[in-house]
Amino acid sequence: MSIDKTSTAAADSAAGNPDAAPAAVAAVDPRLLVREQGLAGYVTEFKRKMKAGDLGSIPVVVGLLIIWAIFTSLNSNFLTAGNFSDMSVAMVGTGMIAVGIVFVLLLGEIDLSVGSVSGVAGATFAVLNITHGMNEVLALVLAILTGTVAGAIHGFVFARIGVPAFAVTLAGLLFWQGFMLQILGSNGTINLNSDGIVVKLTSYYFSDVAAAYGLAIVVTAGYFLSAFFDNRRRAAAGVPSRPLNEIIVRTVLLAVLAFAVAIVFNQYKGLPLAVVIFLAFLLLTDFVLRRTSYGRKVFALGGSVEASRRAGINVELVRISVFAIAGTFAAIGGLFVASKIASANQGAGTGEFLMNVIAAAVIGGTSLFGGRGRTWDALLGVMVIVSIQYGLALEGIASPVQYMITGGVLLATVVIDAVTRKTQKTAGRA
Repeated sequence: MSIDKTSTAAADSAAGNPDAAPAAVAAVDPRLLVREQGLAGYVTEFKRKMKAGDLGSIPVVVGLLIIWAIFTSLNSNFLTAGNFSDMSVAMVGTGMIAVGIVFVLLLGEIDLSVGSVSGVAGATFAVLNITHGMNEVLALVLAILTGTVAGAIHGFVFARIGVPAFAVTLAGLLFWQGFMLQILGSNGTINLNSDGIVVKLTSYYFSDVAAAYGLAIVVTAGYFLSAFFDNRRRAAAGVPSRPLNEIIVRTVLLAVLAFAVAIVFNQYKGLPLAVVIFLAFLLLTDFVLRRTSYGRKVFALGGSVEASRRAGINVELVRISVFAIAGTFAAIGGLFVASKIASANQGAGTGEFLMNVIAAAVIGGTSLFGGRGRTWDALLGVMVIVSIQYGLALEGIASPVQYMITGGVLLATVVIDAVTRKTQKTAGRA
């Protein structure tokens, strides 16, 4: 007959037996302390994260604030409403592609083809709509599907045939770049309809001040309701949850940030359509990664492929789907890039563009080693890169210096990521 030693020890201790072994204490996740101890829990949690090298997005946010402070001190026009709005729109194309890269990096892989795929999407739309007169909506859908198919092909060769992702996507970079040049023809540039759907992606603004304020209200209320009902579910399941006052504090901070941004937008042209679309995709992809079984499978593969396979996860299917997602977001981002310049040309997706996309995901906090990251990292990372670009441009600093500074920031981020992983291993968390 088996005996529950823990229960016996607890009973002896309660009965006052001095020779009884102390009752076993149930292990408690340190991350839950903050939900039970209020402010003291936050202090404990921060100390634990410091020791474990797990500071999340804090270094990126601090770095972004420092960058803004430096450029604002150098040029008072840096954080004006007009410049801030222009930066917000300019970052959407790169940011969209970086969202897809986040998915790939979570697997611990890389996709070098997204720049070329983005160029193909813009060229495909221009050729179908402008050259052949196809309906804009249909041409838009086909252009996006072009990216999906390209990504799925890369994923298939990687997952089923076993060719390393680096080699597959490097070949894809060359192939899709050549394909883009081929369909654009000898002219090399196709101007888009200035009143068309694609151009309006970055040129349209909701001029009514109610739009920006309304979005701020929706975002704030959505966050509060999501956190509130999530807490109720946790409480019903007997799992520690956040105190109501903590949720209120978080909501107030989010409201302050959201309304501050809304005020800035309304001082210029209003709320940019591009920003609304970008935020919608960030919310959707964040939900997919954090709230669905598919998202958990992606994280699981980034942690251990063999363990995921033994757990019954279809490794090949998840890998193919992730690269298809990356290709889809590359195409969407490519359409935003084409919208910004109102044309599709041979230079789309080339040069430093690919490096900026990958750098945005990594600088934002997504690990190059897989298993750690969020789609919101794409937003933080692209804000850093675009801020550096616009700040240096206002100072009239040449492109070579911009490349060196961006490269230095990327190197620092990768070093921090490597040190963080090493610290976490030492702390027994990785």
